[in-house]
Amino acid sequence: MEKKQTFPSEKVTLPSKGLLYPKSSPLSKGVIEMKYMTAREEDVLTNQSLIQKGIVIDELLKSLIITPNVDYNELLVGDKNAIMVAARVLGYGADYSFSYNNEEHIVDLTKVEDKLMDESLVVDGKNEFYFTLPASKIEVTFKLLTHGDEKKLENELKGLKKLNKKTIPEVSTRMKHMIVAVDGDVETKTIREFVDTTLLARDARELRNYSAKIQPDVDLSFDYEDARGDLNRVDIPIEVGFFWPDASV
Repeated sequence: MEKKQTFPSEKVTLPSKGLLYPKSSPLSKGVIEMKYMTAREEDVLTNQSLIQKGIVIDELLKSLIITPNVDYNELLVGDKNAIMVAARVLGYGADYSFSYNNEEHIVDLTKVEDKLMDESLVVDGKNEFYFTLPASKIEVTFKLLTHGDEKKLENELKGLKKLNKKTIPEVSTRMKHMIVAVDGDVETKTIREFVDTTLLARDARELRNYSAKIQPDVDLSFDYEDARGDLNRVDIPIEVGFFWPDASV
């Protein structure tokens, strides 16, 4: 019998702790197992077709996840970010060099901290949260978007762009995908009409801010000292080179 090839692997803790996944999902355990990168994954990273389609990183992560029966589309965006950082560390080490403001910087990715969620906000283990809009006082129920939700949002925006290239309603369309009920009404038609005709800009902004505040994620930022000596928190640029130092792909 042919010997099965095995690869070293590591278990990665998800920032969500698995609290927002159905019990039937392996993601509900809050831990995912990933194998170390091999030459096969480098082939994925240099695949020009995947790069042009903008899906190269997703295909890379799919190939590294070895926990059985994981539905990649179920992954919360913040958990996917944690997996992405873990993939980089397992593949090419902790030190990540990048250029910002014409200066070279190095961050230790093992020092990146998880942004954990407030577990008291979780009700019945569902990816649903309640928020009373400050101006209108309407209560909405919303969810944190998954990779699958983001793909649906992206496809809808592409369709809208074909209809009107000058104006792309990205903010309102995202609201339509986030909100799952308005004052308890879960009808899609009600939600979309509410966003288009009733949702105030102030309320939409507050809802986005609250969603970002409670979302489990990884803190992909670093302290940057500007010319005046002031420290600023700046996002770490993440590109294909994040997974392949010094590569020109």
